[in-house]
Amino acid sequence: MRSKDGNNLVVDCKCGCDNGIRIRVDKEDEDTYWFFRNYGKDKELEKLRKDLIDFRVTFDVWSSEIKVREAGFIEKALSILKEKGYIYEHEGATWLKTSMYTDEKDRVIVKADGNYTYLLPDIAYHANKLSRGYTHLIDVLGADHHGYIDRLKAAVSMVGGNSDLIDVEILQMVRVLENGVEVKMSKRSGKAITLKDLIEEVGADALRYFYVDKSLSTHMDLNLDLMKQKSNENPVFYAQYAHARIKSIFAKYEESNKEVSFVNKFNNLNLSSVKDLCLVLLQYQSVVEECATKRLVHKMTHYINELAYQLHSFYNEEKVITENDELTKEKLTVLKAVEIVLKDALSLIGVSAPDKM
Repeated sequence: MRSKDGNNLVVDCKCGCDNGIRIRVDKEDEDTYWFFRNYGKDKELEKLRKDLIDFRVTFDVWSSEIKVREAGFIEKALSILKEKGYIYEHEGATWLKTSMYTDEKDRVIVKADGNYTYLLPDIAYHANKLSRGYTHLIDVLGADHHGYIDRLKAAVSMVGGNSDLIDVEILQMVRVLENGVEVKMSKRSGKAITLKDLIEEVGADALRYFYVDKSLSTHMDLNLDLMKQKSNENPVFYAQYAHARIKSIFAKYEESNKEVSFVNKFNNLNLSSVKDLCLVLLQYQSVVEECATKRLVHKMTHYINELAYQLHSFYNEEKVITENDELTKEKLTVLKAVEIVLKDALSLIGVSAPDKM
């Protein structure tokens, strides 16, 4: 931790020993100071990467604000803004004329003491992306950053883009519930539930499914008890069990030394018995397109839930393996289509489709 005067870096031993080791590094000793600072930063980043990989999330590029500063992007952005007449000096600070666009007032980008506000490095980062030929930028911000949207869009327009080039998605707050009670989290007290904690508690499949199940604009409740249930009340279990159920039917058919084969004509099957199931299958392409073009990923879990429901309903009402082998093959053909679509839909949201449960 940093000392109160900000000139020293204090490193506490966290190995659990009784030595009480503390290393105080004078900031004037730059080599040692930066060694510990960079070592700590790299170790924390390594843990974040590992947690995200366990959550099945990978990023092609990780951008560091330090590198943005060192590369001179901020000075370049300032030069562009000044050249176009978008900044002015007032009371020792540098202001950006965001009120020229949809922002309610102008914003400080360089404080009177010479330090940058959060907005300026963000402007530089977006300006650099535009200079590299990107034509569509998407930012995901927390619910408490809603007021940031207009100033960011204004800034993108000022550095050579336009407000239509950037979309800002606002992610709502998440509540964690256990035993029917909200689990309180506080950054100030140090009590927090980490992504790693949640993965260890309920697994990546359940966590990903529940995260995707709500739109970004909706407040989200993560019910830990429900996520761990192995029952039809748990939507991810319900969907995965539908896939496992199909695989078990095929396994049972093959146990009778019969080779699974599929048909392209249905002469024995009562089509009304598979009508609802097939109608849901036919919707898959349009659901994928809507999820992708409108970024409404929660539509995919809604689709998965409906497909799983129709599969379970069909299974409960119809005997799949019958004495009529031609009829059985026709039913297995339908189930194979459901298996393919269900597995593919689950894979799109990063959730596994187990063969056995």
